[in-house]
Amino acid sequence: MAENTNNPEVQETKNPEEFLASFNWHNYEEGIDPVEDSKLAEFEKLVAENFVDTDDSAVVDGEVVRLTDREAIIDINAKSEGVISLNEFRYNPNLAVGDKVEVLVDVREDKTGQLVLSHRKARTIKAWDRVNAAHDSGEIVNGFVKCRTKGGMIVDVFGIEAFLPGSQIDVKPIRDYDQYVEKTMEFKVVKINHEFKNVVVSHKALIEADLEEQKKEIIGQLEKGQVLEGTVKNITSYGVFIDLGGVDGLIHITDLSWSRINHPSEVNVVILDFDDNKSRIQLGLKQLSAHPWEALDQELKVGDKVNGKVVIIADYGAFIEVAEGVEGLIHVSEMSWSTHLRSAQDFVKVGDQVEAQILTLDREERKMSLGIKQLTPDPWTDITTKYPVGSKHNGT
Repeated sequence: MAENTNNPEVQETKNPEEFLASFNWHNYEEGIDPVEDSKLAEFEKLVAENFVDTDDSAVVDGEVVRLTDREAIIDINAKSEGVISLNEFRYNPNLAVGDKVEVLVDVREDKTGQLVLSHRKARTIKAWDRVNAAHDSGEIVNGFVKCRTKGGMIVDVFGIEAFLPGSQIDVKPIRDYDQYVEKTMEFKVVKINHEFKNVVVSHKALIEADLEEQKKEIIGQLEKGQVLEGTVKNITSYGVFIDLGGVDGLIHITDLSWSRINHPSEVNVVILDFDDNKSRIQLGLKQLSAHPWEALDQELKVGDKVNGKVVIIADYGAFIEVAEGVEGLIHVSEMSWSTHLRSAQDFVKVGDQVEAQILTLDREERKMSLGIKQLTPDPWTDITTKYPVGSKHNGT
């Protein structure tokens, strides 16, 4: 009868001595099934690739897998998950499951066998590299305002205590610093003292940057002749500065009104001119209305008499407003027939209502000269008749 070579129950027969020599008595006693060396090597490779070495001097990345009232549970691909007190995340109140965080192994196993991690220590180790990088690149960083101090605030940036001067909180002066305590804000690292390990941050710099962007956007839309609404920002002796919504422009005093004005407060203005960079903007107010000379009576001519108010007095004469925005000059020589001329102040004062005769009228140049003495006859025209040579008279 032939031997059945296909029977699976038939196994290769080993020499008893060879079998006993290769038999793993330890696995037999421990109840462990034999594992091939190739399988064991593959297992060790997987462990090396997927689990980190919990070295207490290395910073590793972890993922938040769970949050409790007091702790954050972090997975760092170790044999067990680690815990970190939520106090270490005060700077980040929006911490959520799935966030990536940097941690340092603080205690490999506490008395309960728990892996204890530290986010604060990890941040401190890498903080200076991050601060320097943020300073060099101008990166915007988040910081937690811890408390007030003399002259400003203490801010936690990457785990480092940075100084926020009071002048760098906002573009406008701040009186109540307490309103910022325990708030997370954005900052720019503006100064680092490596010798003393000091860091200075600014929130004002970010606001100024935003205002500068708004300014560029506004300036890019400016055109000559455009009418805008603005708010009076500052009044000087030579004009008025107007805030156009982030961009300042100047209305020179000569462009405020066709007539003499008092201080305004909020106005509509027209853009007259600006430089190539649009950093200096010239505005006008009077240009929004027609020139008063255009409304002057067309029938008015040289020789006509007009009434007006003295609005300004100079050494050489007085300016008379004969209509709103229209002024004429009475030279001091046209105030009296006397050859002994004196100051205009000897004849009139500001606010006086006077009558005068038009001597010259130039509508194109918008100039008018007036005279007062012409309202009375020239005493020299008949002087020889009244006072012939040889006659005697009494005088004072």
